[in-house]
Amino acid sequence: MKSDLLMNFAVNKEKNTVNIKREFDASLANVWSAWTEPEILDQWWAPAPFKSETKIMEFKEGGRRLYAMVSPKGEKGWSFFEYTSISPKTNFKHTSTFCDAEGNANSVFGSSHWDITFSEQGDLTVVDITIKRDSLEELEKIIEMGFKEGITAAMQSLDKIFEAKK
Repeated sequence: MKSDLLMNFAVNKEKNTVNIKREFDASLANVWSAWTEPEILDQWWAPAPFKSETKIMEFKEGGRRLYAMVSPKGEKGWSFFEYTSISPKTNFKHTSTFCDAEGNANSVFGSSHWDITFSEQGDLTVVDITIKRDSLEELEKIIEMGFKEGITAAMQSLDKIFEAKK
């Protein structure tokens, strides 16, 4: 696995955003598939030892992905994505909301608004993610919950999938 792949994680407290920029040693087509196909997404989305389990996924504007983060003890924490914009192999946007197993939103916690852009740079594919929260308090809470560590671990799991394909 290439250990020199760029990963930037920056918090902008004025705009209530996190920006993550990450290189992958894989083609744009493979990286896009890993982010948009539930069979691949479930292999890397949850940071180990957790697993991701998709119940429903319709990757289209207005579609949803309902999934659980499953703990080693089998406990499930549910969330859904609601896809708001899709430009194939270039960008997609979605909200991410904690919910119950039926997809009913947890109104206490609000949503994250994800804007994910994909681009090729030589042999690498760069994924540039901006995540906006409605308030600084919400942003600080997801960071306290270990978001940076979790997303970093998930990206490393995705590296392993691409490495296995070589």
